[in-house]
Amino acid sequence: MRIFCSSNHNLKDETICIGKERIRKEDPNYEENLKRRGLLFFFISSVLFPSSFFASAKTKNKNPYDEKRLLEQNRRVQEANNAPEDFPKFVREGFQVKVVTSDNYVKCDSGLIYLDIEVGKGDCPKAGQQVTFHYVGYNESGRRIDSTYLQGSPARIRVGTNALVPGFEEGIKDMRPGGKRRVIIPPELGPPVGPSTFFSAKQFEVFDVELLSVQNCERRTIAFYSDLVCN
Repeated sequence: MRIFCSSNHNLKDETICIGKERIRKEDPNYEENLKRRGLLFFFISSVLFPSSFFASAKTKNKNPYDEKRLLEQNRRVQEANNAPEDFPKFVREGFQVKVVTSDNYVKCDSGLIYLDIEVGKGDCPKAGQQVTFHYVGYNESGRRIDSTYLQGSPARIRVGTNALVPGFEEGIKDMRPGGKRRVIIPPELGPPVGPSTFFSAKQFEVFDVELLSVQNCERRTIAFYSDLVCN
């Protein structure tokens, strides 16, 4: 490694030293020699220490959140997975996620996002009532992960019993029978994750929900047997 040093003890005898070589200022080739050795020092240093030498340049030119590129990448993946029409786009870079939707979607204070595809009629479900519904679940790439339609029978759950994922229950509680809604559930309102669950990572989940009916439930007791009847 070569080190630049300067000596200014005598203005008439000023020298510049590069390693063991000295360049006298009164040398007629002083400027040319200094420039040549400076370029040589720059070249060697850049080879030996590339990360420190070009860190600032890389930081300036790098765009870690190239939204256009990531959107196009997400679109192609969703298209390959046959995602439904008007499916939300997800711009993900590490732990940063941006949800891109049409203007028809509504965002709640909790972070839940939904789109009413069809508004139903009647009363919204209340705590303790049973809801019967169909759903199709998707991940961020638009790949279908679950479907009651394919299972051949709808799901039946009582509202307010912690039987549903928090975001799913929030999305369904103000629906009306006959309604269809797309619900985008953020990770903080989503299902638990881990090796013992179906979900392996903290991702947004998308559900297309069709609310079929809402039933009242009553407890029935016969001798020593007790159960709930919903109709």
